[in-house]
Amino acid sequence: MAERSVAAGSGRAVEGDLDLRSLGRALWRRKWWIVVPAVVVGLVATVVVNVVTPKFKSEARLLYDGRENIFLRPEAEKTNQDRAAADPETLTSQVQLVLSRQLARDVIARLKLNEKPEFDPMLRGISPLRYMLVLAGISRDPMRMTPEERVLEAYFERLTAYPVDKSRVIVIEFTSSDPDLAAAAANAVADGYVGLQQDTKQEQTRAAGQWLADQIEVLRKKVADAEEKSEAFRAKTSLFVGTNNTTLSAQQLGELTSKLAEARTKKSDAETRARLIRDMLRRGEQIDASDIVNSERIRRLSEQRAILRAQLAEQSTTLLDGHPRIKELKAQVADFDHQIRAEAEMLVRALESDARIAEETVTSLTGVLDGLKRQAASTNQQDVQLRALDREARAQRDLLESYLAKYREASARDSIAAAPADARVISRAIVSNTPYFPKKVPIVLVAIIGMLAIAMGFVATGELLRAAPGAGYGAAGGPEPDLAAAVAIAPAGARLSAATHAELGVPLVAIDALARPLRDAGEAGRRVAVFGASRRVGTTLASLTLARALARDARVVLVDLALSAPNLAVMSMDPGAPGIADVVRGGASFGDVITRDRLSSLHIVAAGRIGSDSPAIIASQRLAMMLEALARSYAHVVIDAGAVTEAAVERLYRLAPRAVLVGTEPSALATRAGRERLAGAGFTDIALLDGAPIVASEAAQPAAA
Repeated sequence: MAERSVAAGSGRAVEGDLDLRSLGRALWRRKWWIVVPAVVVGLVATVVVNVVTPKFKSEARLLYDGRENIFLRPEAEKTNQDRAAADPETLTSQVQLVLSRQLARDVIARLKLNEKPEFDPMLRGISPLRYMLVLAGISRDPMRMTPEERVLEAYFERLTAYPVDKSRVIVIEFTSSDPDLAAAAANAVADGYVGLQQDTKQEQTRAAGQWLADQIEVLRKKVADAEEKSEAFRAKTSLFVGTNNTTLSAQQLGELTSKLAEARTKKSDAETRARLIRDMLRRGEQIDASDIVNSERIRRLSEQRAILRAQLAEQSTTLLDGHPRIKELKAQVADFDHQIRAEAEMLVRALESDARIAEETVTSLTGVLDGLKRQAASTNQQDVQLRALDREARAQRDLLESYLAKYREASARDSIAAAPADARVISRAIVSNTPYFPKKVPIVLVAIIGMLAIAMGFVATGELLRAAPGAGYGAAGGPEPDLAAAVAIAPAGARLSAATHAELGVPLVAIDALARPLRDAGEAGRRVAVFGASRRVGTTLASLTLARALARDARVVLVDLALSAPNLAVMSMDPGAPGIADVVRGGASFGDVITRDRLSSLHIVAAGRIGSDSPAIIASQRLAMMLEALARSYAHVVIDAGAVTEAAVERLYRLAPRAVLVGTEPSALATRAGRERLAGAGFTDIALLDGAPIVASEAAQPAAA
């Protein structure tokens, strides 16, 4: 039986614990309803696990390398030692290759699985259980399947392949009632997968070699045609190739250009040397040019003159200038000087002759060069065509040589007749002597424990359904009794049962009539405070019902500011959530306090942990800011203000200028006093909610009205 109690001093209802002692006694009274089914199920499970044919599983493992032997790798790829590791998609594709029908047919044929009743049920007839499953449409009819389809279906039911996480290992598992067959089949699948890869690579190599051979024949013809066109065009245009792979005209043009430059250099050099020596002769200076110095005759004359000058100097020490010997020596020296100058004149004339010869050579070469240039200009277009033909022939030749190299490699790889596979077997399957199914002890234990849990659940459910539900509330400071009836309000539109309506005296027609003007009032109806003329008049139920009625058409939040007796937490989907007081103290954020109503789309903000500082909470500027933010986010903000005699009416007027007063009847003393207090605080729009229709009143009306 579930019960409710009130937390001491908190003013909040808390759900109580289930009466486990009573439930335990009920389970003990009906223990045989629990034990007997569990024992029966355990016995049945024991029989089943001993009757079922055991299954044995064997496992083989493959390592997918994705690499080739470097000696068998194409020449262009031999420098790439480390290839990229296999990605998850590659491993998944390889697993699908393990599960392919082609490999399945090879394994079936190798192990002759089509001759075993385990894989073809038609060999020993259909079992009654299989026949019933076929009739029920759960299993396929083996009689409508071909023998190959039956064997393949049984084969794939027993084969499992999957990649090991974060590795390149592929696991192959095979299940069979024969342990030897399970191991042999797992190994056969692994070997067949490796052989299938080898055959595929061999076929690819052979196909590539055949394709290359066909392409080579075509390319040979293309190369011969391209070279023939190039040579024919060269012969036609006389654009023969000389040394350094250049045409004869271009080669002659280059040679003539070099000769012309050399002739111009010689001319300039001869003219310069002749002009220099002539200037020295004209000025009477000593001639020390290299051409004069290197002349053999001038060198002999200079030597003889030097001897005479030495003799003259020697004789001058003892003889006077008028002496015949001195005169003779001076005459001989002057004669030698004249001969040297004459030789220099002859050298100058020789140099000038060389310059004229060089000038004639320059003129001749210039004419020939101009002719070659005109000839080269006329043959440029033909030269361009010839180069294009040569490029085409060279490109075809390079392509042919590339294909020939690939063809030789493909032929060598095909002759090996054993292409390496991308995977290898790293663990072969072994025969298992322990069946993996059924696990007898775990299955029996699970069956017994499951049946115990089911039986106990049925007994406990029956006990709870037979127990009469109830709710109790503390008298002082606890939730008002109207909240028990508020649970019966439907989320779609605030409906109370007839009994609850009669008991509480809060007419739903009056609630709907109050909600309509609030919807139509616009900004003036966005914030409304609900007060009670006194305690225990249904203030919380009225505010909750009004908020739910408004929430049918808009986003509405209900705020609990009845800090002397907070009640709304029990209607929240999170009763333990923080509230207004926690936000004001800074112990919770704004988003933590907004919860959902249990029965509608209404949002609820509870009071939280009040303590002894409720006046400070009401007067807090943070509370005003929070309500302002709620008013901007929601279409309506409804405040449960509690009893008007205990509420800070003046402060609440500034937070919500529209009021609803819940009382027993308009003429009651408490109701009249509550209206007067609200009017005195500044409320000008006060609606009275009681057993009669809503009565709107103004502050200016007399209290007796």
